[in-house]
Amino acid sequence: MSSSVRPASSEFLSRLTAIVGADNAIADPAEQAPYLSEWRDLYMGRTPLIVKPASTEEVSQVLALANAEGVGVVPQGGNTGLVGGQIPRETGNDIVLSLKRMRRIRDIDPAGTSMTVEAGLTLGEVQEAARKAGRLFPLGLASEGSATIGGNLATNAGGHQVLAYGATRSLVYGIEAVLADGSVWDGLRALKKDNTGYDLRDLFIGSEGTLGVITAATLKLFPEPDERTTAFVALPSVDALLPFFQLAERRAGATLTAFEFMCDLIVSFVVRHIPGTRRPLADDAPWFVLIELSGAEGSTSALMERLLGEASQAGLVTDAVVAQSLTQAEALWKIREAASEAQKGEGGSIKHDISVPIARVPELLVKGGEAVQRVCPGARSVPFGHFGDGNVHYNISQPPGMARADYLALWDAMAHAVHDVTVSLGGSISAEHGIGRLKVAELARVKSPVEIELMRRVKTALDPKGILNPGKLLAP
Repeated sequence: MSSSVRPASSEFLSRLTAIVGADNAIADPAEQAPYLSEWRDLYMGRTPLIVKPASTEEVSQVLALANAEGVGVVPQGGNTGLVGGQIPRETGNDIVLSLKRMRRIRDIDPAGTSMTVEAGLTLGEVQEAARKAGRLFPLGLASEGSATIGGNLATNAGGHQVLAYGATRSLVYGIEAVLADGSVWDGLRALKKDNTGYDLRDLFIGSEGTLGVITAATLKLFPEPDERTTAFVALPSVDALLPFFQLAERRAGATLTAFEFMCDLIVSFVVRHIPGTRRPLADDAPWFVLIELSGAEGSTSALMERLLGEASQAGLVTDAVVAQSLTQAEALWKIREAASEAQKGEGGSIKHDISVPIARVPELLVKGGEAVQRVCPGARSVPFGHFGDGNVHYNISQPPGMARADYLALWDAMAHAVHDVTVSLGGSISAEHGIGRLKVAELARVKSPVEIELMRRVKTALDPKGILNPGKLLAP
């Protein structure tokens, strides 16, 4: 599938530069550096050229030329991906196609609950545009200030409010995508119902740039809640997680918009390494939950009080603090959002983005911990995540005193162990980060041959020369 991908000639690079303009073609290695590594430094790629088109037409011309020449193209948004899908290979043969200049809001229709935006806008900018129009775009990520909406679509990003609104796939009416040969598919329709054949939109969302390059999207907007109430809650044991969530679902219903869980150790890491954070509660606990209710004015604060009171009487909650202002709510959210960053201060970290059926999350936490100790005694499991959709970020920090390199050498063995537990519980080895390059071998190991072959057929049909993000998602 990628056998026809070959190095770029100087003539080819000159023609690419002519398409986007010399100011938007980066060949200098020093200027390229921010585009060639991801924030965990797991992958450091090389490229002869980074091109930054400003329009769908320029993307179309770039891909048509690359396809004709058989040169690999790596689409990139905000470079916040965590599995290496946005980084070119070390061969230095692939060009990088940055969508950052495609930043127009093409249309916003508050009454029709839709907005059409280009792929290079950051998620934070999309949220702000919706807010100014009196609407809500509910996708929320720790990286929303730099992650682009195109990258969110390409990876089907999850986030904090999947529980209430669904993952990115559920927040999109339609998309515009450029195919490998430069053809442009205009699927920007703001229809709630369109039952006219295959759902091509869902084919491209989550395909990680391997089937086409998403250049724009028509997104779903929602009413902005009048009130939000946020609480940080201590639980006595892992066994309290599921019944507390079920109680919250029963009592809060649709107003339950976030239910984030985290172990005590990750809270300690955040307080230790992230300036401006502190423990919200005086006493330690083995598990904590960040819960948020959103709804009509005057409805959520009283509901939160009743919920926490009932949970306390049932022995599910040992302590809680409810934010009394937006500033206090942001401080509580900062603890959850800084969880990944805080682990850097503890040395090597082996990370897993997995999901299991909600009822089996506690079982995963217990069995995962046992599997980790078999691979590396003394390793510190620091799981946290989105309990309401079964998404666990099962991260593991190195044992104190162990050499970082020695610990990271265990990455494959640790991934096998954690993924085996996940699959045994009916789960997935990627919940919201994608496959990229990091999990290519694991995907082939845990997926059935029929599934892998079906994906290969789709890839071959849409990208017969294998130029789109070569080496990612599917092994060559």
